[in-house]
Amino acid sequence: MDISVVIPLLNEEESLSELEAWIRRVMNENGFSYQIVFVDDGSTDGSWHIIQNLAKENANIRGIRFRRNYGKSAALNEAFKIVEGDVVITMDADLQDSPDEIPELFRMIKEDGFDLVSGWKKKRYDSKLAKNIPSKFYNWSTRKMTGIKLHDFNCGLKAYRNEVVKSIEVYGEMHRYIPVMANAAGFTHIGEKIVHHQKRKYGESKFGMSRFIRGYLDLMTISFISKFGKRPMHLFGGLGSLMFLIGFIITAWLTYQKYIHSVFGMTSRPLFYIAILAMILGVQSFFTGFIAELIQSNTPNKKTYGIAEKI
Repeated sequence: MDISVVIPLLNEEESLSELEAWIRRVMNENGFSYQIVFVDDGSTDGSWHIIQNLAKENANIRGIRFRRNYGKSAALNEAFKIVEGDVVITMDADLQDSPDEIPELFRMIKEDGFDLVSGWKKKRYDSKLAKNIPSKFYNWSTRKMTGIKLHDFNCGLKAYRNEVVKSIEVYGEMHRYIPVMANAAGFTHIGEKIVHHQKRKYGESKFGMSRFIRGYLDLMTISFISKFGKRPMHLFGGLGSLMFLIGFIITAWLTYQKYIHSVFGMTSRPLFYIAILAMILGVQSFFTGFIAELIQSNTPNKKTYGIAEKI
């Protein structure tokens, strides 16, 4: 199979039929073998009913329905488990991402050799206050922290080599940082393509400031995990050793002052308690590293979600 198109959605009943017809036309015109995986993330409208009807008409459609809303990351994670295409393309269901971009994204993966190609909505039709300005600041800070030179980390339109999506696990709000996770997993050939962004035709945006705040917390998490997730002892053990060494040197110096220069009253000096505190924190941090190593090595990497139906 050439392409798997993954579409997470929440209450998008108005756009699904139009989106499916658009994707089908693009695939047929280019002679691609394909599948479309719709993931209904706990919709309360008629989205799942429409997906069922589309699947009856088009054998290339598969669907997953969650019992409740788990979020975009969970939707992508479950879809990535069943995709079969050599190239996996993700896009939003609101018709703001254009399926006409699929052939070029496919070519960049297959011919140019990219592991991942991220869309860049250079010209946006979103509200500047609600999305544009926060997104620019978010993307700038993400580039600085991760070193990955992408202009639009949060663009839903992305293309992946199949091996990439099979090698990562997406959870929480981590869908924004799939390029970071892919890079940490060794898929370093990451590209970017300017894509056409369209005005929302149906429904309302699901974006909120709470997602912006969570995004930064997740950025700190993914930065930590990508650097120390497999070796937590390198962080906690290093910090612990440094703090213990500082405390020990101060204690040794105070001891020298007392017994060689007869300077008494050491226990009344703040430096004495700083030294004791540094050594205690150092030991605790060091053993935290050991515990983290044990947890990391014995915890299976599996997430489960309440899937109600599959087709």
